[in-house]
Amino acid sequence: MKVVANKRDTQGTGASRRLRHAGKVPGVLYGGKGDAQAIEVEHNPLFHALRKEKFHASILDMELDGAGERVLLRAVQMHPWRAQVLHVDFQRVAEDQKLHMRVPLHFSGQESSPAAKTEGVLISHVMSEVAIACLPKNLPEYIAVDLSELSVTDTVRVRDLKMPDGVAPLLKGKENPVVVAVTVRGEEVVEEAVAATPAAAVDVPATAQKAPTAEEAAAAGKADKGGKGGKGDKGDKDKKK
Repeated sequence: MKVVANKRDTQGTGASRRLRHAGKVPGVLYGGKGDAQAIEVEHNPLFHALRKEKFHASILDMELDGAGERVLLRAVQMHPWRAQVLHVDFQRVAEDQKLHMRVPLHFSGQESSPAAKTEGVLISHVMSEVAIACLPKNLPEYIAVDLSELSVTDTVRVRDLKMPDGVAPLLKGKENPVVVAVTVRGEEVVEEAVAATPAAAVDVPATAQKAPTAEEAAAAGKADKGGKGGKGDKGDKDKKK
């Protein structure tokens, strides 16, 4: 994709305001072997280009005062409520230096997966883009994620993704964030069902107190009739000893 820009000499809040009134967007081009350069871009072509996913994750051809530059879109500042671009930043690309980029994830095959065909299952897309490192020539527009084999017990993580040649995910240590998670909606119902299971079918902890037998209940009754200082109390004391 192509971006047409011009160098600008005037800077500051007042100069930027005048540019915006003239239908242009102030910006900066930096990086590479050149110095940072203040630029201006026509607003409407830029605004429509920003609505395309490819514009955000591709190497762009910039025509700067007739000279060619290979650049990446790095930052965009939008007006809080108007459909207006306030500022834009581009970075020069060096063919021999690796790029650190965030590229979108394109999911496919979910509708035909075993998980999607199972009742009561929720498939959540936790991430919509992933950070990668690669040389400019290997930069992909997106990372494809095939979910056609997704089952009820599956969780897709970043390290599970199939990266194109020359592309690696940007992760620290053993970091491996979740991309897609499969959960079962009926888990709480299952827990309630276990709680309602008859006592005979549930394991009793060793520390739980057992119900008294008929003989123990009769002995306890006799002890109660004995009163304070009676035989019943003495019998209880003997038992404790």
